[in-house]
Amino acid sequence: MNIGTFVLRKAKEAKEGARVLLKSSSEQKNTVLVKMAEALQKRAKELITENKKDIRFAQKKGLSKALIDRLTLNDKRISEMAEALREVAALPDPVGEIIKMRQRPNGMTVGRMRVPIGVIGIIYESRPNVTADAAGLCLKAGNAVLLRGGSEAINSNRAIVRVLREVAGKYGLHEGIVTFLDIPDRSAIMEMLKLEGIVDLIIPRGGEALIRAVTENSRIPVLKHYKGVCHVFVDRDAEIKMAEEICFNAKVQRPGTCNAMETMLVDMKIAKAFLPGMLKRFKKAGVRLKGCPATIKIVSSIEKAENEDFYREYLDLILNVKVVKNMDDALAHIAQYSSAHSDAIVTTDYGKALRFLKEVDSSAVFVNASTRLNDGFQFGLGAEIGISTDKIHARGPMGLEELTCTKFIVLGSGQLRE
Repeated sequence: MNIGTFVLRKAKEAKEGARVLLKSSSEQKNTVLVKMAEALQKRAKELITENKKDIRFAQKKGLSKALIDRLTLNDKRISEMAEALREVAALPDPVGEIIKMRQRPNGMTVGRMRVPIGVIGIIYESRPNVTADAAGLCLKAGNAVLLRGGSEAINSNRAIVRVLREVAGKYGLHEGIVTFLDIPDRSAIMEMLKLEGIVDLIIPRGGEALIRAVTENSRIPVLKHYKGVCHVFVDRDAEIKMAEEICFNAKVQRPGTCNAMETMLVDMKIAKAFLPGMLKRFKKAGVRLKGCPATIKIVSSIEKAENEDFYREYLDLILNVKVVKNMDDALAHIAQYSSAHSDAIVTTDYGKALRFLKEVDSSAVFVNASTRLNDGFQFGLGAEIGISTDKIHARGPMGLEELTCTKFIVLGSGQLRE
């Protein structure tokens, strides 16, 4: 069987699973999710055995310690995967929710009903926990999932999917609701991206190169964000201590995430009071600092920032610092360099806060809070499958509601069009 035929067969299996899932109740979906969680924990030894094969392969390939750590499964991480499924089971079911019902002059009532998207293809790298997370979220939202994980985690992903599919079948759902392309050949991704009419949505999770390749080749709608070039603007009316805490958290708490600050903008009126102490604190935390000429005049012991640096997503303890003339200058910088992911202002000026919220065109905009808070759990969504910077039905963290769409429903009593 060639790769194209293999991928098509798998996708059709997922499509059949999605049709069966449409008939399932919230209670049935929740039961399956809880049983999946139990099964993962009961079969932890099996999962770890398969994961060790991937780790040995990764070590032979010379992958970094950080990547191998992301790849590794142990009892604690399997328990976390199971707990995530239980948390999804406890969330309200968005499917079937009726919203915006309005009565028309002719007496008919028009509204919208929240419904599953159908088959969601997820392309991701390294972390095996994404397999269970994606399957759980898609299942609860009524979708089948077609998974294509990285070759470095193929044995781990096969094992996890095997457990999830067995539980689905045992408790009355079609096994196709969790379908895995267990083939390492990269051409499988290209074949997957051709399947319009079978796969309804693609969500790539990984580096910018992967996401751009998927977007450029897909015939199917793609939900994505390329990178997170996030800013914090410290306004002249900021409370200094608050600004220090927010900026430090945004950069240092977990620098390898897409919502970490990459550029700190500081109003010139507050720069001399704010920068020396702030940059000293960053240096103590191991942050490599790059500054504009005005910043270097205040703190001379940092590197010069080049123009291209302001476009970079470092995902590391590296930070650009720029002194701006005023809020207009800060907004212009963000408009040019931001990736429309997460941007924040620190200010006590209510008018400036409202203006920042209105004019900054990002998936999440913060006033007096860290960009690191752009997260589905932090926003009260319970869980997320990723963060979208697209301007379509989902923008920002994608929770259960974002894994559904709506259709119009019309309730009539014999109305006809004149």
